[in-house]
Amino acid sequence: MYGRCPTTSSRTPCPCGLPEAYEKCCGRFHAGTASAPTAERLMRSRYAAFVRRDGAYLLRTWHPRTRPARLDLDPAMRWTGLEILAAEDGSAFHTTGTVTFRASYRGGSLHERSRFERVDGAWVYVDGDFLS
Repeated sequence: MYGRCPTTSSRTPCPCGLPEAYEKCCGRFHAGTASAPTAERLMRSRYAAFVRRDGAYLLRTWHPRTRPARLDLDPAMRWTGLEILAAEDGSAFHTTGTVTFRASYRGGSLHERSRFERVDGAWVYVDGDFLS
């Protein structure tokens, strides 16, 4: 579905699954002109960053305590869809939140419960547990 770093236009659908164009949805988070307002939106924007192979955004939105020194994204990976299964806390009124999701890729899927925290007012990914 999403190939190699697709070009975007005002009508390109966002890979995160919301019905907005990429530029108005996760594109503004990736560009740094806005911050994800909830843990779920950060999760969706990180999925879109994996689709687009935007390693800089992924590292920027990773908690400093758990962030790897570098990130090697597999150029052969083809992500095909995101399903949010549950979200707990993670709103403007919280400092932590969890999002359980299934991210599909060509040949399989990844099922994870991710933890998020606010750092200096911005949501960041902390870590996650793989689920079966």
